[in-house]
Amino acid sequence: MLVDGAIGFDARDVAARAAALEAEGFDGLWSAETGHDPLLTLALAAPATTRVALGTAIVVAFGRSPLITATMANDLQLLSGGRLLLGLGSQIKPHIEKRYSMPWSHPAARMREYVLAMRAIWASWHEGTRLFFRGEFYRHTLMTPFFNPGPNPHGPPKVFVAAVGERMTEVAGEVADGLLVHPFTTERYLREVTLPALERGLATSGRGRDAVQVALSGMVVAEDDDARRRGALETRRQIAFYASTPAYRGVLDLHGWADLQPRLNEMSREGRWEEMGELIDDEVLDAFSVVGPVETLGRAVLERFSGVVDRFSVYPSAHLGAGDLDAIRARIQRG
Repeated sequence: MLVDGAIGFDARDVAARAAALEAEGFDGLWSAETGHDPLLTLALAAPATTRVALGTAIVVAFGRSPLITATMANDLQLLSGGRLLLGLGSQIKPHIEKRYSMPWSHPAARMREYVLAMRAIWASWHEGTRLFFRGEFYRHTLMTPFFNPGPNPHGPPKVFVAAVGERMTEVAGEVADGLLVHPFTTERYLREVTLPALERGLATSGRGRDAVQVALSGMVVAEDDDARRRGALETRRQIAFYASTPAYRGVLDLHGWADLQPRLNEMSREGRWEEMGELIDDEVLDAFSVVGPVETLGRAVLERFSGVVDRFSVYPSAHLGAGDLDAIRARIQRG
């Protein structure tokens, strides 16, 4: 199992942090699209590193046209020497329509087409084929020499698709190089729902399981002392936040916790964010996060996710120190 780290955006710190995490032995670094653009963050990290994979977790695909994403990803693939893992996510309807002011419809079908459109654009640059992509949601039929960057010596980047539901997971298996498992998941959901859906997508494309990497940013909670236990409170609130989202209800349904979703959704609309975590009891916390003394967490991650996850990173809510994270990384990498 590969172990990855996370980097946030701070122009004064990104390069130094990326170099330090690479030196510590992490296999990859992921940057999220929250308040900053993850591709810009990775552009700062790329010159400071030589070995680690650089991933977006995620780029909000439907907030951009396939051509814009393909262009930015191609540039970062060149800048990083072929180390980009382009993680795409759909986001949810309110954010796409009200925050990005972009169209929303049929997210799984749209994501499938989005990836295929990017691949057609890259093929026109790398292989000189005529760009003629006409789909239900996207059309790209013009590529003049002035706007063609030409072949990238490192080829196109690997594409990861973020998914929770079965249909989007099938899309990842069909057209992507990797699956970004949402942190709001459990071992049972991974084994009973996610992997079978991924296999169905792989079967559609005629590929085997080794064609797709499964990456998870998993929640962990250390129980050792008051400072570390603060991570449990934040993790409960994070689980509650995700559980309030109707699109993620299927994970709760599998465990018989469906009643949580409407209650948490109502509290979120009322702005009762801190109170929401109080509804996440120990059983729910244990299902969504690996809990234990810090020295046991690496082994516990292996026991829970070996054979299911190819790349693992610790979700930021853990409140762990650098030494704790490095110990977890080392234990997982030892196998």
